[in-house]
Amino acid sequence: MPHLAQLNIGKLLHPIDHPKISEFVESIDRINRLAENSPGFVWRLKDESGNATDFHPFGNPLIIVNMSVWESVEALKQYVYRSDHVNIMRKRHEWFEKHDKPFMVLWWIPEGHLPTVEEAKQRLALLQEKGETAEAFTFRRIFDPPILT
Repeated sequence: MPHLAQLNIGKLLHPIDHPKISEFVESIDRINRLAENSPGFVWRLKDESGNATDFHPFGNPLIIVNMSVWESVEALKQYVYRSDHVNIMRKRHEWFEKHDKPFMVLWWIPEGHLPTVEEAKQRLALLQEKGETAEAFTFRRIFDPPILT
């Protein structure tokens, strides 16, 4: 059964060590643990520190990424919209610039595959260029997983 990969990006209003975003930074480990302990969680991008704030695949240290893999859309939705994660995201305007184009993308991957950051960037670019397709979509228009033979 295919798994669901997700990438979301955010452009911080201030550098990661700035006091105005300290509440967000202090919540990262807790929210990451919440994800890892959620039903349906498979994997998330992280470095030696346990988070992904040191990854800068867009060439700008203010743009931070979150990438993970889930067993299903329902599992990811449960975490995103029905856990303490939602309380942090209600305050995102305090820490992140408003987006003028898609900043989150979902896509199906074969079970056991771990997506690369480059793969995720390509999926986001595809969504931004073509809109929602079976190869790159959002919660607004979910595509069924492909039938893998």
